[in-house]
Amino acid sequence: MSSFKVGIIQMPVVNSIEENIQTALSMIKSAKEQGAEVVCLPEMFSCPYKSKNFPVYGERQGGYTYTALEKCAKENDIVLIGGSVPEYEDKKIYNTSYIFNGDGALIGKHRKVHLYDVDVDGGICFKESESLSAGNEATIIATKHGTFGVGICYDIRFPEYMRILSLLNAKVVFMPAAFNMTSGPAHWEFNFRCRAFENQVYLIGASPSRDVNSNYVSYGHSIVVSPWGEIIAQMDEKQGVMVVDIDLDYVDKIRSEFPMLEHRRTDVYQLNMNGKSIK
Repeated sequence: MSSFKVGIIQMPVVNSIEENIQTALSMIKSAKEQGAEVVCLPEMFSCPYKSKNFPVYGERQGGYTYTALEKCAKENDIVLIGGSVPEYEDKKIYNTSYIFNGDGALIGKHRKVHLYDVDVDGGICFKESESLSAGNEATIIATKHGTFGVGICYDIRFPEYMRILSLLNAKVVFMPAAFNMTSGPAHWEFNFRCRAFENQVYLIGASPSRDVNSNYVSYGHSIVVSPWGEIIAQMDEKQGVMVVDIDLDYVDKIRSEFPMLEHRRTDVYQLNMNGKSIK
């Protein structure tokens, strides 16, 4: 089927993991009631976005949050891109997105590849590497709706990562992301429009809603951009559910009319992932 509906959840994140889970489940149900067949949650939807929180809220795969998402995907018969959560494995913590199908089966997992370590004069200072470890894979997910790519927030700023997803046949890329009030107004739309057009994909960003009293104030503005680089839907800073039609035939149309991917000069340059050339 070449078209389907995607639900994007923009939700508040509070100190209670149980309350965050219940908010997510309620908003996913609302998206399903509006016809969504695929739903995406925001980055770090289970805990406030702060380095010292990640070890406190972190869970292992199969834990409380994982089980809740698994059950929710099955009950609602949706493909669920589970935003991201802090995931423990051995002694490391990752910023991880779990992806489930409508049977509740785990069909993919993305660990944020690029850690957000920035210090902007007069703006944001944040060091994910103080508590998180980086993933090392570009994440491609096969679903009944087609091939999806997944990244998390800072991953969008690296053209090589997005291009690899496109070359691995992703036509829709999901990017749970928590831009802030320094980076959001300056770079949110710019990054999503540019990465969508240059890779000729639908690019979907799911953000937490804005809480001006939080230590980390999210920009919000969850967004869907077409493979032509047009913003086809965008929220403001408040919480809500947005359901948008995705047409994969339109991806093929754009790639046929404007065949940038075919025009790449792989005799001059190539991408490499984990020792393998990506053409």
